Amino acid sequence: MARRGDPRLRRLPELLRLPRRSPLHAELARALAAADALHLLRSDLDPVPVRPTATTSQSGAYRLRDGDPIDLRISRRHNRVALSFLHELGHLVDHQLGHELGSAWASGSHEAFGEWREAAAALPSRLPDGVGRSRRRYFHSAKEVWARNYAQTVLARSADPWLHAHLGRLLDTDDVFLWPPREFEPVAEAVVSTLDRLGLLRSGELRAA
Repeated sequence: MARRGDPRLRRLPELLRLPRRSPLHAELARALAAADALHLLRSDLDPVPVRPTATTSQSGAYRLRDGDPIDLRISRRHNRVALSFLHELGHLVDHQLGHELGSAWASGSHEAFGEWREAAAALPSRLPDGVGRSRRRYFHSAKEVWARNYAQTVLARSADPWLHAHLGRLLDTDDVFLWPPREFEPVAEAVVSTLDRLGLLRSGELRAA
């Protein structure tokens, strides 16, 4: 994606282009509104497209080239559209913060994420036994754990009853990308604290701007 001008604090809907004619639009818009209610992002990006797919091999993907995003891809063949979209948005946030702060992915090494890394390290693995070493290493990487933590935090902190019901349905099916709420709450607090430390929380918008 092209970059224009200097990075500045912007609302998330300014940074993403949702597929307006897609049947997924309403659910994607709900999820984006929940993330937008939580935080801003400092960026100089043109809007990144969100593209629906019909793949069954993955529920979503964040694609990038040479440090810049290409698009977010969300499969309509899974029953976790909102969660998958927020997961990929979490990757975008992590990657763009890394671009701004001088590392490939901010979650893995930047000091602002230190509290979150400590809290996330206490979470138990959600992978079943027998998963291969390479898959386990990827699933437990800082950027993947951040994306899952970010998505669950946005859903849990949303004021949207539909998103709460979506989260509840996935928790009831023991979705591998989620943790039980009581176990997860300290990590959600750390995600919010990280965004606050970076001056991105909506509650600190006027202060940060």
